[in-house]
Amino acid sequence: MATRRSVETPATAASGARSAPGKGKRSTSSKSPGRAAVSAEDRRGMIAEAAYLRAERRGFAPGHETEDWLAAEVEVDALLALGQGGPAQ
Repeated sequence: MATRRSVETPATAASGARSAPGKGKRSTSSKSPGRAAVSAEDRRGMIAEAAYLRAERRGFAPGHETEDWLAAEVEVDALLALGQGGPAQ
């Protein structure tokens, strides 16, 4: 992921004031106040639920368990990335 710090003016880079703007940008790009990070256990639970719902929509036909799980991972990771204000990685 590219950072905006790489687009500095020569005067800022030469003056040594680079660290002050960089710190300010980090704090503004962090998560919004009140949003907690999702634990690995919570993420797994979300994926399991999404995979179950996919299987339910198919009538629980066997043979698609891995496909359901992988699609649910993509779906949950995309939702979590949207909640944090950034693209999925």
